[in-house]
Amino acid sequence: MKRRVVITGLGCVTPVGNDVGSSWQALLDGKSGGALITHFDASDLKVKFACELKGFDPALYMDRKEIKRSDLYTQYAMAAAVQAMHDAGLADGKGFVPERCGVVIGSGIGGINTFEAQHHVLETEGAGRISPFFIPMFISDIASGVVSMRFGAKGPNFCTVSACASSGHAIGMSFRTIQYGDADVMIAGGSEAAVTAMSISGFANMQALSTRNDDPARASRPFDVTRDGFVMGEGGGVVILEELEHAKARGARIYGEIAGFGMTGDAYHLTGQPENHEGLQRAMRRALEDGGLTPAEVQYVNAHGTSTPLNDPNEIRAIRAVLGAHAAGANVSSTKSSTGHMLGAAGAVETIFTTLAITHGIVPPTINLQSPDPECDLDCTANTPVKRTINAALNNSSGFGGHNTSIAITRFRG
Repeated sequence: MKRRVVITGLGCVTPVGNDVGSSWQALLDGKSGGALITHFDASDLKVKFACELKGFDPALYMDRKEIKRSDLYTQYAMAAAVQAMHDAGLADGKGFVPERCGVVIGSGIGGINTFEAQHHVLETEGAGRISPFFIPMFISDIASGVVSMRFGAKGPNFCTVSACASSGHAIGMSFRTIQYGDADVMIAGGSEAAVTAMSISGFANMQALSTRNDDPARASRPFDVTRDGFVMGEGGGVVILEELEHAKARGARIYGEIAGFGMTGDAYHLTGQPENHEGLQRAMRRALEDGGLTPAEVQYVNAHGTSTPLNDPNEIRAIRAVLGAHAAGANVSSTKSSTGHMLGAAGAVETIFTTLAITHGIVPPTINLQSPDPECDLDCTANTPVKRTINAALNNSSGFGGHNTSIAITRFRG
């Protein structure tokens, strides 16, 4: 018998809020995180804007020495993890057996701020001036490591790196870890801090980013016929997953249940997708099958929805293929319209938003959707939240390299 896995804690820092409550309210209010870049001088770049965090204070979560020795992506991960563990009532280290609590935090790029800074040191001051903390600050798995140290979590601990599907894989593999008895509690999510000169320039030069420098707040416009690329985002998201009986025994609040998980590969192209995104179709079908769900039960899909010319209609065709006649009755939305694309953190933050949509019975909108693309012909929840009962939802993520995940989340029914 597979063990049931529920969600008992949520934490995030996003371009529209430095905690779950403010981020969720910002979505419902139609706010955008897009603005001109402040992290560095972007005046010479082709793309001069992004969805940055505003007013983030790592000192709320880490001491000064920890901050100095950690990359921004690790700071974001720690902030999200601390919030989530407090929310779950586990932050004091009680309520779980350390050897039965694990951590999986994904990141697509890891500590690129540190990499760029230390490369500059190498070029200007020489090899002898490279920080001895460079490697542990830069490597993508270190966020999982430091979070485990904070909470004494001695169970399964690793990092998933699959581009923009990284935290989808982190949550999915944490779900499996509990299902099959290797842990009772998992701290799962993703973090990214890739608003840097090198990252922005690389994505811009491959023509993946929007170039709306004159209108950053409205640049991320999934499913709109005028979309011209994604907007770089940053931040972190963590969910606390828990085996059902373990959660019930300690009287935990339960937000919802992870019912199923699907993961596939396209085996097609470095950055593109096969027609009708066949790989994502299989991931969604597998998530439904794994969760014992039918297409008729899916009322909401939090889409990958990047605001790129190719992804959006391809994903809509994939959703239609999987849900069939029931697709027309489901709501679809892309919360990347507000947060931008948070790369390796996207799947985790969007899992949080999908869970809250179920909890509150509200579908967050796709903002900036003024001229719907005729090829994106499902209900993409344009600009205004929609109140409806949601018993089952899918959260989709895809990444360069052909990685796909789909997480099926349901209302908890005891």
